[in-house]
Amino acid sequence: MLDVTFSLMGQKVDFQILLFCTLLGALVYVLNMSGGTKKYGEIARRKIKNRETSVLATCGLSFFIFIDDYFNCLTVGTVMKPLTDSYRVSREKLAYIIDSTAAPMCIIAPVSSWAAAVGSSLKSTGAFQSDFQAFVSTIPYNFYAIFCLLLVLYLSWTNRDFGPMKKAEENALLKTVEDEGSGATAEKPKHAQSDKGTIWDMLLPLIALIVFAVLALLYDGGYWGKDAAYHTIAAALGNCSASKALVWASFGALGVAFLMYIPRRVVSFHNFMEGTIEGMKLMLPANVILVLAWTLSGVCRDLLCTPQFVQSVVLHTGMSAMFLPFFIFLIAAFLSFSTGTAWGTFGILIPIVVPIIVALDPSLTTVALSATLAGSVFGDHCSPISDTTILASAGAGCSHIAHVTTQLPYALTVAACAAIGYLVAGMTSGSLILSFGAAAGTLVVGLLIFHARSERLEPDANL
Repeated sequence: MLDVTFSLMGQKVDFQILLFCTLLGALVYVLNMSGGTKKYGEIARRKIKNRETSVLATCGLSFFIFIDDYFNCLTVGTVMKPLTDSYRVSREKLAYIIDSTAAPMCIIAPVSSWAAAVGSSLKSTGAFQSDFQAFVSTIPYNFYAIFCLLLVLYLSWTNRDFGPMKKAEENALLKTVEDEGSGATAEKPKHAQSDKGTIWDMLLPLIALIVFAVLALLYDGGYWGKDAAYHTIAAALGNCSASKALVWASFGALGVAFLMYIPRRVVSFHNFMEGTIEGMKLMLPANVILVLAWTLSGVCRDLLCTPQFVQSVVLHTGMSAMFLPFFIFLIAAFLSFSTGTAWGTFGILIPIVVPIIVALDPSLTTVALSATLAGSVFGDHCSPISDTTILASAGAGCSHIAHVTTQLPYALTVAACAAIGYLVAGMTSGSLILSFGAAAGTLVVGLLIFHARSERLEPDANL
């Protein structure tokens, strides 16, 4: 049994993905060491003059840091917490913004650690000519991630919270800055932030990562090669290997950081090298999750023939393909919530879902994949044992249980809208306009109901 298990583990591991995650962890750590994130916070405190703008600035920084959810959780909380505290924004609201823009943003960003992990799962199915192109096609149908981000923007812009979050915000307005933060605090990094860094020490390496990723994807896809068939951007992106390109891009961005920091003595050579090692260590849990997910997926797919078994069960029970995206979303959400990991969830489900949907209705393949990813993110988002949930509460200095309870009504609201969207998508053969409109309409109606109920209960709360 052990021989089969570890042999299968060696066969299924994608070392390109592990390299990318490891280099990304190193880049995240040295960016924090440079002091660029701290400088961003200082500039923000000088420019931002009111409570609403401080919340929107937090959203803006969260949207910008889309390459990795760990980077988002740890950076945004550290940088923006002093600013939001000064305007008496509740730590629960800060934790909600961080958590709701971490995984949802990463799952719709083509250049991110999540995109690479999803691409490896798509590649293992053998059903797609390009894992990168397949991932990009799921983005418009990822209703949970899209509407989660839209809800964050809406609540930040209008400040019309409801449920437990409204109570937390009211309590925060009654507190002084010194009273804030009785909850957990994020673990301090081993190396202190430099005082010589500028905001460009954070921005330029991130911009370089994106530029290098695009160029590497085109190069690997044959855009500058001899075959004229791939001399267009669409064709090159459809022919590329995302994992290999992201490894090149992350190494290039780390090289840009090295060239920026060492000559200017922002970070010493010794500390830079130590920082890269410390950053690589931070990605060990994510790498372990990936390895175990690949192994479990391989066991289910190759040894137990789970995709074929589930496919035969679905086909013989006569279940209509139109309901599959809806049920896939619910199953992925339950599995992700129970295990606390989105990566493990779509690593297990994608190899099972793809053969089933291809056999029943190939036109719904993209919708079914999107439902798998959306359900995985939803479960991970609201699970109390999820690493991103824990990091978000720690980064914001908020009680973990308070963070979970205050954001749960928001997560459930968006999940209900996404479920309606996938139900309509299945009934309309994947119509993006109708399914997106149904999900959006459900969200608008839900917000109107919650706001009306909140205003109706407000006099009783005052009494």
